[in-house]
Amino acid sequence: MYKKIDVEIGGQTISFETGKLAKQTDGSVVVSCGDSIVLATVVAEKSKKDMGFLPLTIEYQEKMYAAGRIPGSYFRREIGRPSEKEVLTCRLIDRPLRPLFPDGFMSETQLIATVFSADPEIDPDILAMNGASFVLTISDIPWNGPIAAARVGYVDGGYVLNPTQTQLEQSAMDLVVAGTGSAVVMVEGRAGELSEDVVLDAIFFAHRGIQPLIEMQNRLREEIGKPKRAVEPPAVNEELRTRVEELAAAGIEAVVTTRDKMERYALYDDLKATVLGSLEAELYENEAEVYELLDSYKKRIMRERIVTRGERIDGRTFDQVRPISCEVGILPRAHGSALFTRGETQAMVIGTLGSERDEQHLEGLQGDVYRRFMLHYNFPPFCVGEVRFLRGPSRRDIGHGNLARRGVQAVLPDASVFPYTLRVVSEVLESNGSSSMATVCGASMALMDAGVPLKAPVSGVAMGLIKEGDQVVVLTDILGDEDHLGDMDFKVVGTRQGITSLQMDIKIVGVDREIMYKALAQARDGRFHILDRMEEAIGEPRQEVSEYAPKFITIKIHPDKIREIIGPGGKIIKELSSEYDAKIDVDDDGTIKIFCSNETSAQALKTRIEEIAAVPEVGRIYEGVVRTIKDFGAFVQILPGTDGMVHISELAPKRVEKVTDILKEGDTVRVKVIEIDSRGRIRLSRKAALENE
Repeated sequence: MYKKIDVEIGGQTISFETGKLAKQTDGSVVVSCGDSIVLATVVAEKSKKDMGFLPLTIEYQEKMYAAGRIPGSYFRREIGRPSEKEVLTCRLIDRPLRPLFPDGFMSETQLIATVFSADPEIDPDILAMNGASFVLTISDIPWNGPIAAARVGYVDGGYVLNPTQTQLEQSAMDLVVAGTGSAVVMVEGRAGELSEDVVLDAIFFAHRGIQPLIEMQNRLREEIGKPKRAVEPPAVNEELRTRVEELAAAGIEAVVTTRDKMERYALYDDLKATVLGSLEAELYENEAEVYELLDSYKKRIMRERIVTRGERIDGRTFDQVRPISCEVGILPRAHGSALFTRGETQAMVIGTLGSERDEQHLEGLQGDVYRRFMLHYNFPPFCVGEVRFLRGPSRRDIGHGNLARRGVQAVLPDASVFPYTLRVVSEVLESNGSSSMATVCGASMALMDAGVPLKAPVSGVAMGLIKEGDQVVVLTDILGDEDHLGDMDFKVVGTRQGITSLQMDIKIVGVDREIMYKALAQARDGRFHILDRMEEAIGEPRQEVSEYAPKFITIKIHPDKIREIIGPGGKIIKELSSEYDAKIDVDDDGTIKIFCSNETSAQALKTRIEEIAAVPEVGRIYEGVVRTIKDFGAFVQILPGTDGMVHISELAPKRVEKVTDILKEGDTVRVKVIEIDSRGRIRLSRKAALENE
């Protein structure tokens, strides 16, 4: 059935049109706002498969034709891995949707959002998120939505719902919030050292703003939605559950009270083997069901211990951060390095400085973007004691790196002050929760070790939540197991002044403003504690960059002299780059940036460029070289590429019969500039120079 409906959000009209395109899907909609248009579709296989999990795939595609561009690849089409923006948007779509699928629904499901048209002022990601919820709502696929999403900006002290790109450039905040009619379920974004109150108000400002989208989807579900497929929650064999818990009761206490992660996992593996062995003797062989019941039992025991007895797995109090160790400068040839260890989570973080030419070039719908700060997060299998093939970065790796990058970006010096390109790489060496926050802390220290003048050090902490009825516990610096058994994962990054980035995923309803504020306040205390430990290792940035980092010098020349620095076909600048092992960047306003491997080469190159770009001054004496002899005088090169003429009458105080009586080609001679005419011709005098001696 065809239907089109408009919804006013934040002064903008978002249109939803269904029943016209992609009608062979289980649900499709065209979402548009301004000139941005996104097609969202969903298809789920009709056959049921007992896979033990939901095989859900989310894809977001930005087609270059949407912005009137042709892809820059060799084949001139969108091929290969998705871009970073596409991966991050996939995660934004996936995170609020996935928890709302009912238990027992395991049909392979694929949701694809395709950008057909891109308005430079309106990011299609919010349209894709809302379109994804819309198609699931009106389809026959079982799903406990709808959700809606909006972006929040903070401009001149006021909140802006779904700001334009122009507004975002002036905004101190870029926050994406997704929620249901009654609760916030996801938050992701950056902030410019803003307070907890400002951030919290923004979250609930967005939640109020998305309610018209929720109401519209509920109404459309009644009008045009398909009947939902029947789904049966997985049947629980209560007799087996009881037997599993009886067999595990004697050993489960040792598992949940063992503080060391690997020891705890080993004990749990032994317990699983014992329980399964006993059940096999009783002729029960469904391993998957036994393991699922045992995991559920362990999770319940852990939660009960935390809520009723106040005992965390590793014995910490609710607001206690794990023991921290910080070291800097441990890699001798790296420009900056740090080893950050918090409990059983450890990250080696390396900072590298480069020139403008090392900036990352990103091709996207908004045009070519050049990024001067990159942060790459690597999570090798050995960090959790596993064996896997080494492949490229996963969506999780890209998402964690982006969260950390946003958190550190807010404190970087301006390019006019520190014009280096910066790359940070985090190698996670051990992981037991919160490795992305360890990356933030390590990145801050590694950059300071590299001599980057950060505005302030940055730290991050992951918060958790366990809610049983009216009992609520907020946990600081959660372990991996606490993340798995908890009801919320809330990562907060910031300085002592305020929050710089955050990411929140809530798995349950009923997390109100009071609980969120408690989590943010507790996170602030945790951040400050971590900053104290970090500052013991390095309190402020090094005064100088590493001896192995490129040395940077800026020169300002007259714009008319740029062509002389570059030379015909780039000949001069290439020769200079090769001779001094340098990277030379020339701006149209005459600013020249020199990056050399050492200070001596940089200063020598600076002198050479100043000589080439020098402008002759009337009254100044130069030491030049005779290039050409004529009957009426001699042409002398006083600067690279700059010649003047010494008339025969200006060669000496006395009369000169022949120029060759005084000068020969190749001679070095001191001359004074006595005139530069309107055509730029330079008159020189050897006689005047002699008078000054």
